[in-house]
Amino acid sequence: MFTLKGAYTPIATPFENGKIAYDKLEKNLEFWLSSKLEGIVVMGSNGEFVSLLQEEKEELIRFCCEKAVGRKKVIIGTGSNCFEETLKLGELAAENKADAVLVVTPFYYKGAMKDKVLENYFTKLADISPLPVVLYNMPGNTGVNTSSALLSALSRHPNIVGVKDTSGNITQISETIKNCDPSFSVFAGNWSFLMPSLLMGAKGATLALGNVAPNECAELIELIAQNKLEEARQLVFRLMPVNAAITARYGVGGLKFAMDSLGLFGGEPRLPLMSPDKAGREDILQILKTAELLK
Repeated sequence: MFTLKGAYTPIATPFENGKIAYDKLEKNLEFWLSSKLEGIVVMGSNGEFVSLLQEEKEELIRFCCEKAVGRKKVIIGTGSNCFEETLKLGELAAENKADAVLVVTPFYYKGAMKDKVLENYFTKLADISPLPVVLYNMPGNTGVNTSSALLSALSRHPNIVGVKDTSGNITQISETIKNCDPSFSVFAGNWSFLMPSLLMGAKGATLALGNVAPNECAELIELIAQNKLEEARQLVFRLMPVNAAITARYGVGGLKFAMDSLGLFGGEPRLPLMSPDKAGREDILQILKTAELLK
């Protein structure tokens, strides 16, 4: 039985000359797979899943599962606005022995995405999904928020095992933790609110920061579990500027530049996203140095 816990990172998808650079991805994977992370998420938001062709998604699933299954837990982002595509990618993930699927809320018809509609969608998917389903609440990108009441109802489904909540609404996250089935795992979706989420009972996180600081992400969860709260606070403070730079301020392009700066391969994001300009790159380098990630 798959249990969602610990620190995961939504791995970046490296592109070179417009194509997925699998040789570079293999080296990046070795870095993440050798870390303290519990697992990886393939085709999350930082993996630019919305910019991938269908055949690229299928190739990524096969490649990453081949390299990572048996070493770390592997969750595949399969969500889309097409139910059949979501199901098909989940079936491919199961064939390649992934551990679970991460399914973002459908968002194109956002005005219609009320609790009743979403409950019907996720229930029907979970009923037939060959892998456990992790819900993905990402209102900043989708414009659709999955309410704590809906999450509480969905948490009773035997094949829905958790949620990655990136809303940043600690009140909603706390309500979800309080009201959901005890077996259901609530994951924080950003370093900025991970510590309060853990203190309220979250069981882990999926963090962009894990691409560049995987051990530190895992260590924060360990410190909270050991009640070493002052050490945890200081770790949070040290990496807050890094997290802000590679998420809200510079986005995926900033994350990829930070990876390049630390000896990994980020490369260029796919259009419409862009890499940071010279001032942005200099800012990121200084932030990495101040956080002691870059010597």
